[in-house]
Amino acid sequence: MLRLQFFRSSGPLIFFIPMLVIISLGIAIGYTFMFADIDPGTMLYLATGAPTILLIMAGFVILPQQNGVAKTEGYIEFLRTLPIKRWNIIMTDMIIWLCVIFPGIVISMLVTHLIFDPGYALSFTILPAFLLVSITAIAIGYGFSFALQPHVTQMLSSLLMFGTLMFSPINFPIEHLPNWLQIVHRFLPFHTMANVMRASLASTTYTVYAWEYVKLGLWCALGLTLSISILNQTKT
Repeated sequence: MLRLQFFRSSGPLIFFIPMLVIISLGIAIGYTFMFADIDPGTMLYLATGAPTILLIMAGFVILPQQNGVAKTEGYIEFLRTLPIKRWNIIMTDMIIWLCVIFPGIVISMLVTHLIFDPGYALSFTILPAFLLVSITAIAIGYGFSFALQPHVTQMLSSLLMFGTLMFSPINFPIEHLPNWLQIVHRFLPFHTMANVMRASLASTTYTVYAWEYVKLGLWCALGLTLSISILNQTKT
């Protein structure tokens, strides 16, 4: 299954890997151009928010659009004919996309450290945090791309892309948002994803609560449950 998924996606993956690297560098470095004189605290906030945006872009935007194409081509229906567990289909895609996302995060952190030295303080939770946030993003992206028609998935993923960049408290504190939008983000996973990643990348500056890991786990379970249930259905 892993070989099948890899060879089918190998063409686009050659493009996606450098694209995600460029996006991550653009977020980590390009956002600094918005400030005439950026202080160390703001630089650290931007540097620790960039990996989360990259994970959201991959899981909520690129992957759903690819699944929309796969549904249109009938590839999802073909996967249903294979004598394998539906969990294996999702797991193989997760492995592939984790490998696609990882270089962008590492390169952006390395370049940001060399240019700005924002003050990273990696915690032992960095690997669990990366896996939880990335798998949650992939699971949710899988869920709504399987549940919706391809053209609706395209519109929703585009909306999420712009909404995440402009209105999600990832590269700015949630307190900067109106009260009603703060309440919305207390429910949505984006702010929590940023908190989990930020506390792992700068553990001496930021902290995260245990319930935020639980919240992401629930979102992840919801996405996986929805994806597997739709794969078990007879129609796309």
